[in-house]
Amino acid sequence: MTLLNEDFLLTNDPAKTLYHDYAENMPIIDYHCHLEPKDIYENKNYPNITRLWLNDGSLGDHYKWRLERANGVPEDLITGDGDEYQKFLAWAGTIEKSIGNPLYEWTHLELKRFFGIDEPLTTKSAPAIWKKANELVQSEAFKPRNLIKNMNVKVVCTTDDPASDLHYHKLIREDEAENGFKVLPAMRPDNLVRINQGDFGAYLKKLGDVAGVEITDYDSLVKALDNRFKFFTEMGGRLSDHGLNSYHYRKISKDEFNQILAKAAKDNTQLTDAEVDGYTTLLLEELMRLNKQYDFTMQYHMNVLRNANGPMFRKLGADAGFDSMGSEPGIAGEMMKLLSDMAEENNIPKTILFSTNPNDWLELATGMQSFQGDVKQKLQLGCAWWFNDTREGMHDQLRIMAQQSLLPNFVGMLTDSRSFLSYPRHEYFRRVLCDLIGEWVVRGQVPDDYAYLGQIVQDISYNNAKNYFGFFK
Repeated sequence: MTLLNEDFLLTNDPAKTLYHDYAENMPIIDYHCHLEPKDIYENKNYPNITRLWLNDGSLGDHYKWRLERANGVPEDLITGDGDEYQKFLAWAGTIEKSIGNPLYEWTHLELKRFFGIDEPLTTKSAPAIWKKANELVQSEAFKPRNLIKNMNVKVVCTTDDPASDLHYHKLIREDEAENGFKVLPAMRPDNLVRINQGDFGAYLKKLGDVAGVEITDYDSLVKALDNRFKFFTEMGGRLSDHGLNSYHYRKISKDEFNQILAKAAKDNTQLTDAEVDGYTTLLLEELMRLNKQYDFTMQYHMNVLRNANGPMFRKLGADAGFDSMGSEPGIAGEMMKLLSDMAEENNIPKTILFSTNPNDWLELATGMQSFQGDVKQKLQLGCAWWFNDTREGMHDQLRIMAQQSLLPNFVGMLTDSRSFLSYPRHEYFRRVLCDLIGEWVVRGQVPDDYAYLGQIVQDISYNNAKNYFGFFK
C-alpha cells in the first residue's frame, strides 16, 4: 500500500463510498484560524518552502517546532535565524521519525495536495523535494489567495482583537467578488478577559479610543463593546472566540466590578484570584448578551496550560510551542453554572465548547444538553482541538457528540492554524467522519442508505457551518 493512497483512513467499503461520492468535493468553511489578514491582502509569494511552511512570522508553526525540539534540532534552525535550507533538512529529519503522529500524515497530505509530491519526506528525499517545491512556491498558484481559493475554501474567519481597526479586512473586502471567498473577522477579547495579564490600563484606553468611549466602569465598558460588536457585524463578523485557560464561576455586583476594574487599570498585579474570577464571570455574561443580541456564535477554548517553560517563554514569547493540555479541575461544571445563570434571562447565544482535555468532553456534551432550545443545535461540542487533532481524537469527539446530542447538526472541522497549507486537515477530518459512519453501517447500527448518510456527511462537511453561522445572509 502506498503512503496516503485514495482510501487513506477509510477502512471499510461504506466509508469509501461516503467519502468519495459525498464528502471529498465539498467546499470548506474555516470558521476559526490564525491567518493574518495582512498576509492575505498583500498576497505575496514566499521565497521558499521553509518560509511558507515552517516559520515566517505569523505562519510560525509551533506544532512542528515541538517535534523538532524533541529531535534535538538547535533553536536557531527552529525559530532562529539559521540557514533556511538547513531548517528544511532539520524538518525532514524530524518528520521521518514522526510515524504515528498526525503531523506525519498532515505533512505528506500537504506535499501531495499542494505540490503533487507523492513520496515520503526524509533526509534522503529532502534535497529533491526542496528543489521542486521551491519552483512551485514562486508560481501564481502559491500566492496566499490562490492557496485558499484552489482548496475550495468559501469562508475564512480570522482571530481579531475587539480593539482592531480591521484595516486589512476592509481592503480584502473590496476584492471579495474576485477572490471567490470571504475573509471575516472573529472577535477574540482575550486581552480584555485576562485582566491580570499585560498592561491592562493601556489596553482599556486603546479599546476605549477605538470605540469612542472612555472606559471607566461597567456601563462604559458595555457601551464600548456594543460599539465594537456593531462594527464587527458591519464587517461581516458572525463569531466571537474566548480563550479560557481556566475558569471559576463567581457572581459579583456592578459596584464590585467597578472597583476591580479601577484597581486593575492602576496595577493589575495586585488582583486576587477571587477578584479575577468575579470580573471574568460578569464580563463573560455581558459578552453572552452581546453575542446573542448580534446573533454571533460564541466559542470557548478551555483548559490549556500555557507557556509552561518560563525561560523559553521569556525568550520567544507566546505561541512558540510551550503549551500543553490543561488539567483544570471542574472547569466544565463551572461553565454549567455560567450557562445556568444566563438561562435565567434567556441570554445564551449559539455556543461551541472546546477543551484540550478530552476528560472534559463527556461532561461538556451532557451538560450542554440541559440548555438546548430555540435554535437547531444551539450548543455544540467543539471538534477535537489542538493536541486531540488525531484520528483517535476526532473519532472520540464525533462519537461523544453522536451519543449525547445530534451529530447530523454538527458544524464540523476548522484548521486553528497559522499556515496557508493547513486545509488538508479538513480532508483528514472528513475521512475520519466517513470511516466512523461506515463502521456503524457495517455493524448494522445505521442503514446502508447512502443518500441519507451522504447528506449527513455533506452537512457536517460544509452545509451546517454555512447555515449555523449565517455567513451568506
